[in-house]
Amino acid sequence: MTHFDTLVLGAGPGGYVAAIRASQLGQKVAVVEEKYWGGVCLNVGCIPSKALLRNAELAHTLVHEKEQFGIEGDATMSFGPTHARSRQVSADIVKGVHYLMKKNKITEISGWGTLTGPTGIDVEKDGEKTSYTCDNLIIAAGATVRMLPGMKVSDNVVTYEEQILDAELPGSIIIGGSGAIGVEFAYVMANFGVDVTIVEFLDRMVPTEDADISKELLKHYKKLGVKVMLSTKVENVEDTGSGVKVTVSPASGEGEQQVLEADKMLSAFGFAPRVEGYGLENTGVTVNERGAIEIDDYCRTNVPNVYAIGDCTGKLMLAHVADAMAMVAAETINGAETMPVNYDMVPRATYCNPQIGSFGYSEAQAKEKGYDVKTAAFPFSANGKAKGLGEAIGFVKVVADAKYNEIIGVHMIGPSVTELLPALTLAQMWDLTADEVSRNVFAHPTLGEAVKEAIHGISGHMIHL
Repeated sequence: MTHFDTLVLGAGPGGYVAAIRASQLGQKVAVVEEKYWGGVCLNVGCIPSKALLRNAELAHTLVHEKEQFGIEGDATMSFGPTHARSRQVSADIVKGVHYLMKKNKITEISGWGTLTGPTGIDVEKDGEKTSYTCDNLIIAAGATVRMLPGMKVSDNVVTYEEQILDAELPGSIIIGGSGAIGVEFAYVMANFGVDVTIVEFLDRMVPTEDADISKELLKHYKKLGVKVMLSTKVENVEDTGSGVKVTVSPASGEGEQQVLEADKMLSAFGFAPRVEGYGLENTGVTVNERGAIEIDDYCRTNVPNVYAIGDCTGKLMLAHVADAMAMVAAETINGAETMPVNYDMVPRATYCNPQIGSFGYSEAQAKEKGYDVKTAAFPFSANGKAKGLGEAIGFVKVVADAKYNEIIGVHMIGPSVTELLPALTLAQMWDLTADEVSRNVFAHPTLGEAVKEAIHGISGHMIHL
């Protein structure tokens, strides 16, 4: 029976990073993965969807912005080559993961892993079972798609996985949920001619974002032609064979039901931590009331030498959060210097168009937490670089504590705003106030100058508005 210092269950953005860091720190490491090396993110999520979104942005320019950019003649974009490019991008990135495993002398174990205890695992592949043991176990099992009661995947009722692997688009689609997955697919499909309807139970789009962000995104999606039904509950989904019938009603419980029809339904209602199907019950690890693996600040479970990271812990279900947790777990195992993740302040990125980038507390959340809230917002319509790009839409909004001008949240919607997050989260991490950040020199002309102006607004002296 082969033994490892550290064994990682799951090769997603958390699992493979944990393995690399543990190996760098001198451990003999193995990773067990049944399907997606690189996880959902690299294979059927973050990476291929960004390729699709890029093509959709070009399609939008060719259809809606020809005059603005002086494009003459007829030009069209096909979804077939667009989809093929997304799969090639994914394949290239996944090759990189295998390269990293080899470079760091990590053993790849392909197959379905079932934990037999806190230090043992059986891996089954092609009907054959092999057993392994370890001193330290890192569980990086990811999440499962959250479906409505009675709803199941079929030919015309799909999740992100089936849809992103499909090289053909439907004529019409109903998307359940307006979180990141819902709005990203909506943007891609709408720009390739699909009739898109979003059904959202809550009273605004991207409901985990600041309310001003939700309002701005709704305006742009309506302009794009996406139908958005807010405060609406999905009661039932029927695959008729030729399409779907989706019964909806007012979320308030008052009012009549109506039946929506389309070629397809995309379930984008969110995710649940994966805690079943791989023998977690054999380890003695505690699952909390939210159905997630319980961990402390250093990713330790209640069982000695057993760690959990990423989506299965029910923290923020984002690839970069899993990555950060992976570093903490591997370094804790090895007694290396590390730092717990502040989940309230990690960046959030949504790649609809306009993009959304945020971190920290919304204005409403900050008030609920008792802060004396100060806000400042700067529109991209007053930013020279955004105007040059032809994307002078959206804004940067900073939320601060008025006592010290401490930055406690930033909420951005506009061109490439996800790229503006690192400097802001770095400033927050090391307790830089708006007064201190405002002394930083921002290059001109850049989109980052919108951040500078909003920060200056907190300090009381916005220049260009």
